[in-house]
Amino acid sequence: MSDLHIAIISTTDDDWASARAVREVVFVEEQDCPPDEEWDGYDESCRHLIGRVGDDVVATARWRAVEHQGRTMAKLERFAVLDAHRGRGYGRELVQAALDDAREAGHNAFLLHAQAHLEDFYASFGFSSTGRRFTEVGISHVEMIMEVETDPSAT
Repeated sequence: MSDLHIAIISTTDDDWASARAVREVVFVEEQDCPPDEEWDGYDESCRHLIGRVGDDVVATARWRAVEHQGRTMAKLERFAVLDAHRGRGYGRELVQAALDDAREAGHNAFLLHAQAHLEDFYASFGFSSTGRRFTEVGISHVEMIMEVETDPSAT
């Protein structure tokens, strides 16, 4: 059993400062993302997840509803795990938690802009490349989509 405990937070919660700190370390410091790119103005409209080990917030992610190709999808983004906690499966748990939360909110189509070196990781969840590749803040990315069947008996 994992020692990572995932919770949903909002930008008004006390944990928001910890989520921001994780993103600051991973994206701004480690990946050299300009702060104005990281703090893009979408946080208020997102669902935020944090991963805690004991009392420490060590991981975070967010998702939001977006219009893409004429339909509403849940866009999963800003997955970050502090370096000292990588390699323990926390990223996998965080992605699954974000997918589960977005499904619970009624989404069955998911979009993400994966860093290219993580394409196989996201494919293991069922995401497929759309073929669109691009560079963002100096990092190669690939657009990926996943659609899940809805259970017609669950109405």
